[in-house]
Amino acid sequence: MSGESVVHVVDDDVAVRQSLSFLLASDGLPVRLHESADAFLAKVHDLSAGCIVTDVRMPGIDGIEFLLRLKERGIGLPVIVMTGHADVPLAVEAMKAGAVDFIEKPFDDDGFLASVRAALTRQERTAHQDARSSEMAGRLQSLSERERQVLDGLVAGKANKVIAYDLGISPRTVEIYRANVMTKMQAKSLSELVRMALTAGLPSASGA
Repeated sequence: MSGESVVHVVDDDVAVRQSLSFLLASDGLPVRLHESADAFLAKVHDLSAGCIVTDVRMPGIDGIEFLLRLKERGIGLPVIVMTGHADVPLAVEAMKAGAVDFIEKPFDDDGFLASVRAALTRQERTAHQDARSSEMAGRLQSLSERERQVLDGLVAGKANKVIAYDLGISPRTVEIYRANVMTKMQAKSLSELVRMALTAGLPSASGA
């Protein structure tokens, strides 16, 4: 688990915050405590990677509203909602609002830690995918207009001869552009090149 991943515990009950802090720290997980959703949102500029554990019922901004505020601010950390037995409908509402999991109190320590670790793994995977997409998009930006046109044709599944005809150039010239694209995108094969282009958000034009 990345050393940068922090579990943010948001709960108005100081005893709950302290017990969860002890449990998470004993499992080697960095923790930051917040006494309310307002307090968390006030520190949002200092946010690091990780996940959020929050009670669904809190004074002021409750768990559902908290989820909506996070979404408004573009904060994509996975959220685990803690709920009492009587609040399962609220927990379901929280899942619809974007929570990745909910845990009923009183909960099993091992089950809680497993849920937190799953959320952290999910966040790290998403962060890695975002970084990969950004990197691929940067490589796409390095392509000339003609190289981009050739790449569009390749992603659409067109043969070199078809791309050459579409662009009014020779198949040999398409091969040269294709080699340039492979080099700039750092792709070892055509299949990897197509995968990279799709990762970067280049739409598949198979219907073209």
